[in-house]
Amino acid sequence: MTVTMVKKAEPSEPTLNGAPASDVAAAVGSPKIQVVPPVFYVSAALIIGFVLLGAVFTDATAQMFTLLQSEIVQDFGWFYIVAVAGFLIFVLFLMFSRYGDVRLGADDSEPEYSYVSWFAMLFSAGMGIGLIFFGVAEPIQHYASPPVGEGHTIGAARQAMVLTFFHWGLHAWAIYIVVGLALAYFAFRRGLPLTIRSALYPLIGNRIHGPIGHAIDIFAVFGTMFGIATSLGLGVLQIDAGIAHLFGIETGLPAQLVLITVITGMATTSVVLGLDRGVKRLSEINIVLAVALLAFVLVTGSTIFLLQAFVQNIGAYLGAVVQRTFRMYAYEPNPWLGNWTLFYWGWWIAWSPFVGMFIARISRGRTIREFVTGVLLVPVLFTFLWMTVFGNTAIALDLSGAAPLAATVANDLPVALFETLEHLPLATVSSAIAVLLIVTFFVTSADSGALVIDMITSGGVDSPPVWQRVFWAVSAGVVAAVLLVAGGLKALQTAAIASALPFAIVMVFICYGLLRALQTEGKGVPADLSTADDGPDEDLGVTWQQRLTSITHYHEKREVLTFLADTAAPALEAVAAQMRENHLEPRFLRQDDRIELTVPHGERGVFAYTIRARGYRAASFAWVETRRSHDTDRRHYRAIAESSESEQSHDVTGFTHEQIINDLLNRYARFRQSRRRSA
Repeated sequence: MTVTMVKKAEPSEPTLNGAPASDVAAAVGSPKIQVVPPVFYVSAALIIGFVLLGAVFTDATAQMFTLLQSEIVQDFGWFYIVAVAGFLIFVLFLMFSRYGDVRLGADDSEPEYSYVSWFAMLFSAGMGIGLIFFGVAEPIQHYASPPVGEGHTIGAARQAMVLTFFHWGLHAWAIYIVVGLALAYFAFRRGLPLTIRSALYPLIGNRIHGPIGHAIDIFAVFGTMFGIATSLGLGVLQIDAGIAHLFGIETGLPAQLVLITVITGMATTSVVLGLDRGVKRLSEINIVLAVALLAFVLVTGSTIFLLQAFVQNIGAYLGAVVQRTFRMYAYEPNPWLGNWTLFYWGWWIAWSPFVGMFIARISRGRTIREFVTGVLLVPVLFTFLWMTVFGNTAIALDLSGAAPLAATVANDLPVALFETLEHLPLATVSSAIAVLLIVTFFVTSADSGALVIDMITSGGVDSPPVWQRVFWAVSAGVVAAVLLVAGGLKALQTAAIASALPFAIVMVFICYGLLRALQTEGKGVPADLSTADDGPDEDLGVTWQQRLTSITHYHEKREVLTFLADTAAPALEAVAAQMRENHLEPRFLRQDDRIELTVPHGERGVFAYTIRARGYRAASFAWVETRRSHDTDRRHYRAIAESSESEQSHDVTGFTHEQIINDLLNRYARFRQSRRRSA
């Protein structure tokens, strides 16, 4: 699984401890490094320690992997099954409940992307090395060696597709939704940092900024690193098999290590080039190549049969999904559960901070119902089509006797795709495209994954120094190499399952924290329930005439910019001047469409109060909006204020100088009160 983290201008800067992310550098003492020290250094030390252990004690590490997977499957397999089932039930509950109407942002916020653009990006999120590697390999494996029953039969073929859909279907994306929805909700609606720890704010309050929060982010980093390394390892195995298939070059571990080195170097180059010139362009190539390869196999294969199988496979999957969800093979124990289902559940959980952060960043302004429905349906349907086209093509070739693919896959799993393409027209060309596709996925996985890990270890900084992302990109390549040396595919599976276990526990608490926060919606209660005030904010003295004017008048952008320059900015500057006399050290930032006052308070965090000009489109009843129509819509503007202590942004358009000061001081008083209570 891989996605592309496309950076775009955000309406407001991400925050850390309620402060703008730009303050993080000052907190750690150097503009050349922007990290949360405990998270960055502990994560780096653990990963480097693992690399050294695997490199120096290779045989012992391999034995450890074998023992570790056996123990986890035996003792914690039930937990993975119950947890993943619970995640799916939880997201379906949110979709159908009253919470589905809650918007991921302020109540008046609008989606940043049209449906067409949003669906396109969700489509890209469904693509990855895993689909390429397992598109043929998994269905043909289940067909040849089902968990129960006889293989190489029509019944085994039907069951193979149900099992494949089960592993790649609703459960996988429910895991991503839990993390992505929590990130989007707490970042865009509650103003917390875009990091995993923020999801536990309703449970532990400001302690998310202490050791507990650091531990949560470390678990997320560790899981994400091994999830990425698993994908990179699978990619290298298949690139190696593809090169051997195309050119007849002898394969083996040395060749795989060379490939990791070369492609990790390419990923590092992509990091240095940046998002727009690096990952973004590669991701566009990914989508074009993937769709082209899919269309080629669909058209040159048994097109009508594949379309019929697609419809029937979906029906069979939906009919068996409940039974499969809780199937543990307790009465017929075999290693199949650990090698397949638990491996996938661990892999998806390890990937969830990565994919979750991506879908969160593109979903600001959507309702929870839109979020869950879109993320469950769009990527899943495409994945099902992919698995049907490649998996059923391979199974049909084996059933008809045209190609003994099952025997080939049993001996060499990575070569499955290329053996299938060999029996279609233009086999050399399609195989070359497949290899190129895997390479580009490898590069974007390493680069985008490094970006996500870097954001977690830096506390949500939007643009940390390039060297930090280079460090994590190189680390992913090195970890993948160590896993291949220490046991190949078996080690990759164990790493995914083991690294995901602590984060699976964290995800259970994320669900509870998100539900608890949603229960406070509309009650005027802040996310930290222990710091809620019993009464409303002090009266700001807003007259009914001001309220009526604010409701009925549509402001041009120049009006709001004039308001910021002539009324709001002097108000914040006056407060800053008075604070300096009271021995505080406020910082005032002024831009054309945004002003901000920040007040650092050492270990207790930073108070921030921001007012910005924000444009709104007129209401539209069109389901599909093109970029052109999006850009040409007439917009009206408001002055929107938000603070580190406010649940939601609020409109201050038309406030007087004194009213803005009172609004700021009300929120500053709440900040100081909450910090005293948590001290």
